[in-house]
Amino acid sequence: MQPPGMQPPGDPGAALFELPAELAIDTGIARRVLAAFIRAQLRQAGFERAVLGLSGGIDSALVAFLVAEAIGADRLLCVLMPYRDSSPASRADAEHVVLRLGCPSELVEITPIVDGYFGDAGVPGAGGVEALEASALRRGNAMARARMLVLYDRSVTWRGLVVGTGNKTETLIGYTTLFGDSACAFNPIGDLYKSQVRQLSATVGVPEAIIRKAPSADLWPGQTDEAEAGFSYPQLDRLLYWMIDKRRNDEELAAMGFEPAMVDRIGQMVATSEFKRQVPPVAKLGPRTPGVDYLYPRRRPGSARR
Repeated sequence: MQPPGMQPPGDPGAALFELPAELAIDTGIARRVLAAFIRAQLRQAGFERAVLGLSGGIDSALVAFLVAEAIGADRLLCVLMPYRDSSPASRADAEHVVLRLGCPSELVEITPIVDGYFGDAGVPGAGGVEALEASALRRGNAMARARMLVLYDRSVTWRGLVVGTGNKTETLIGYTTLFGDSACAFNPIGDLYKSQVRQLSATVGVPEAIIRKAPSADLWPGQTDEAEAGFSYPQLDRLLYWMIDKRRNDEELAAMGFEPAMVDRIGQMVATSEFKRQVPPVAKLGPRTPGVDYLYPRRRPGSARR
């Protein structure tokens, strides 16, 4: 287990990242569990390969390292999908991960897909004149969904499952795009808070520059997660840990030193984003309804169970 505020090898100066003490994990056990999980999910679905979107951020970089470690880099396809104003530094970081792992990769520009709907330079796209004035948020959501369109198409040609790259922090507060970055066949890091993603990334060998840089969905120039949200990930992770994992109520959280305003805000974010974490409700009419009372664990292809 790495200590909080881990120091990078050869650098006795600034800590590589801030890790709240209660969030520290045994990275050796985590790696073994996640490797077994990745192999089991592929085997259970009848696949031997995986495909993921590599953004240059820490989440997708960590998943790429974990999948390569679990099944071999030659069975992992990393797809880089920049938009025309995406950060060149993010693309460079993604290329560094591909080079470090030695895995197959593809570059797919999503600009024609997104601009084909919203339009560009005053020329309307399929979305009509109104779409020309779309907000950065709307365009950002469309970029996330365009990337998933590409990934699921590539999953056919590569014959591999799409691996998710969303962490627990973002999933809990709803900082995801439904049918965009939240879409996947399985997700190895969905139960890791952002602080734990950083800890595990340092252990598996994710490049230090990726671990150190400010997290960003790269949805528009200069966008960073923490600036947009108004709090740091270590602060948020600690609050979510005590609120969700330890089930502390608002009064108990305030007594622990958390600002009541922040507790209320995060509680609201968790509650109002619940729909993003569940399968869409189905109106029950028949005796066995998928998702309601016809519920089974995933099973191997060809299973005779009915």
